[in-house]
Amino acid sequence: MSHCDCGATAGPLGVCADYYHEVLSEEQRDPEMYRWHAVVVCAYLLQHPPGGPGAYLDGQYRLLQFYADKGLDALTRLQAHRVARNNHRARATDDPGPLAPYAPLPATRPAGGFRATFSGLPFHDGSFLTDGHAAYGDRIDVIARATLETYGSLARRETTKARPPQCG
Repeated sequence: MSHCDCGATAGPLGVCADYYHEVLSEEQRDPEMYRWHAVVVCAYLLQHPPGGPGAYLDGQYRLLQFYADKGLDALTRLQAHRVARNNHRARATDDPGPLAPYAPLPATRPAGGFRATFSGLPFHDGSFLTDGHAAYGDRIDVIARATLETYGSLARRETTKARPPQCG
């Protein structure tokens, strides 16, 4: 049985990358499914760090935390604001804004251990939407939260290691 670089077992479509590319393709044909695009990209790249530019992983980690805290509609508004701010007529600045309160990316990258991955997404009759958009969104939410849980666990371990021993 083959495994993905995130440690997940391959599904009927293959490894997570195969699922990710199929999700991106299906999103292009379905605007309601596309609403989850930012969450999909952040979760995928955080679960598969070699697949994305390392310089952006901290921002993706913070975006995923923002989504988990504020919800999909708030993330959609934030993304629209960021796109408008960064258009060619606006002065581009690196403003962390609403992402500043969220934890930075841990220095250690996970070697698997996610309770939900892309290769676990059900895919029937050429679609991830066989039981509707809400169910698809719920599954993407589970993957996003599983990603945050794994990274959060790494961050807690790093914090524990960095603390000096307590005297009793």
